[in-house]
Amino acid sequence: MQRPPTPAALTCAAILALTACAGGEKDTESPTTPAGVTAQAGSATSVHVMWNQATDNKAVAGYEVFQKGARVKTLPATRNMVDIDQLTPETSYTFTVRARDAAGNLSKPSAAAAITTPAPTPEDHHSPSRPLKLTVRADGSRAATLSWVRAADDVGVTSYDIYQEDSRIHSVSGNETTAHINGLRPGTVYTFTVRARDAAEKSSADSNAVDLTTPSAPGAPPSTAPTGLQATARKGKIELSWTPPQTGGPVKEHQLFLNGKLATTIVWGAQPPAGTATYTMTVTDKPGTRYSIKLRAKLPDGKWGDFSAQRTVVVR
Repeated sequence: MQRPPTPAALTCAAILALTACAGGEKDTESPTTPAGVTAQAGSATSVHVMWNQATDNKAVAGYEVFQKGARVKTLPATRNMVDIDQLTPETSYTFTVRARDAAGNLSKPSAAAAITTPAPTPEDHHSPSRPLKLTVRADGSRAATLSWVRAADDVGVTSYDIYQEDSRIHSVSGNETTAHINGLRPGTVYTFTVRARDAAEKSSADSNAVDLTTPSAPGAPPSTAPTGLQATARKGKIELSWTPPQTGGPVKEHQLFLNGKLATTIVWGAQPPAGTATYTMTVTDKPGTRYSIKLRAKLPDGKWGDFSAQRTVVVR
């Protein structure tokens, strides 16, 4: 015979929609307030806003950017920078950022970042020169500092954009020649370039590329990335050379990626080359086509290793 429910069971069922009887509680804790908010004028009508990642007792779900109390952008948790467009030249703006968790809790507004957009420059018809002598140094295993020689422009450089491979990850004022990058991962290969940008939104060519392998975390295994990748464009082909990683066994396969997508798998069979490996890629694209190239090795345990540094070439 089925027993009638007890008063305790009835009480549990009544509140099940709000909390679990086993102890699950509604998330009422807000994320921390985003710190380090900065705003840089990218042009007469755009501003680049950046901030440091917030934390939460469970997880940050996204960020909301406000201009004088009005929300202008909503971003996922993986983004901590955004361009605000369609602004008015020679106008003052103030931006704040709030973090949001999956339960909808919002952090307190960040400290305000103020910026005044520059005057328009319709007579600016020339792009800035490329930044020169880019260098990088590791600041521990999770940060780095970039330095370069400033670019020139017929009107003026308003900002420098820092790229990691083909993604812009940071911007600083046109008056600066250094940038601090954080949020890196230990034991990882990074390739940085810098572009100068003027108030007419014209960007320079890339600076020289610099590679950085962040120090590994204590006890972490060594990097499995191929090293010394070189890419040279010839008429109708691109010649590659690199050193396979030291993995305790032969490396018989590499995956070659073009512009972030798998292009081919290079297989040597039973006897891979000793020392430097080479590969010639035939290209039929018109001269001036730009390729970003990187590769990774198949390790003796069957898994794919870390990516090499990236190289950029232009078809001749």
